[in-house]
Amino acid sequence: MICRFYSSYCLSYRWIVDSRDEERKARLKKVSDELKLYRCHTILNCTNACPKGLNPAKAIAEIKKMLATANV
Repeated sequence: MICRFYSSYCLSYRWIVDSRDEERKARLKKVSDELKLYRCHTILNCTNACPKGLNPAKAIAEIKKMLATANV
């Protein structure tokens, strides 16, 4: 269950950093809810447990950085 939650941020991150994406602001706004993105405390358990070898913690941290610098 948790894996689906965090892997969705990996997918979101993939779209947000794509330079061809014209909906970057809308995507950032959608994940900026404090009950979603900011529930992650960067403990890295999701990265250690990910069966696909993804790094959801890094994706979440990068999205947080983008939100801090973006005007959303």
